[in-house]
Amino acid sequence: MSHADSTPIILLARADGLRLACRSRAGEGPTILFLPGYMSDMEGGKAVALDQWAASQGRAMVRMDYAGNGSSEGRFADGTLASWRDDVLLVMDRVIQGPVLLVGSSMGGWLALLVALARPGRVVGIVGIAAAPDFTDWGFTDADKALLATEGRIEEPTPYGDTPYVTTLAFWESGQAARVLGDTIAIDCPVRLLHGQRDSDVPFDIALQTAARLRSSDVQTLLIKDGDHRLSRDGDIALLIRTVASLLDSY
Repeated sequence: MSHADSTPIILLARADGLRLACRSRAGEGPTILFLPGYMSDMEGGKAVALDQWAASQGRAMVRMDYAGNGSSEGRFADGTLASWRDDVLLVMDRVIQGPVLLVGSSMGGWLALLVALARPGRVVGIVGIAAAPDFTDWGFTDADKALLATEGRIEEPTPYGDTPYVTTLAFWESGQAARVLGDTIAIDCPVRLLHGQRDSDVPFDIALQTAARLRSSDVQTLLIKDGDHRLSRDGDIALLIRTVASLLDSY
């Protein structure tokens, strides 16, 4: 599917005037809302594949870019976990009517939990793909934290693109204030956590910790033995689609 066949980009103004980009596909609900990972956007392989499937099934789906990412306005370095959560809430409140199934990749999986906590009446299911809640906590060494404190940011090369991986002190502090794994996560909807056991970015133990902390009794953790962090191979995407389909069918 080329971008010409895709749903058009909608621009939504935030309270500060900055415009967020999203693509909304009409169809049967609950609406699938895809939340990309850190430094990713709505044109990634998993998001596009899921959107193609939604189109083929007549399912409603929305993809979005957080401020400073993809087609949205703003500077990446100005974003925090809290501001991106609020971007998701804005899209949910203004673009989507009725129930929502959140699909979050990596950081998007953390955001999905925060959004479900903020809108418990609307989120009817969550699918995490290598979900990374609390990564500001377990993903940083003492040396990283010292560098953030003195320099205000860390820049690292990334295997996923040419742009360096930037973490700001504001983002890190925002993440630390939004940790969820220290206590019961008061979410009661069905949750599915897909995680590769060869994930070098987010240890698969995080999926097990998340599952244990969720209050919902309907939680399944699916470990893919040879899966990496991206889980974007054909078989991984097929598993993602089956997982989303089963949650929608059981709604």
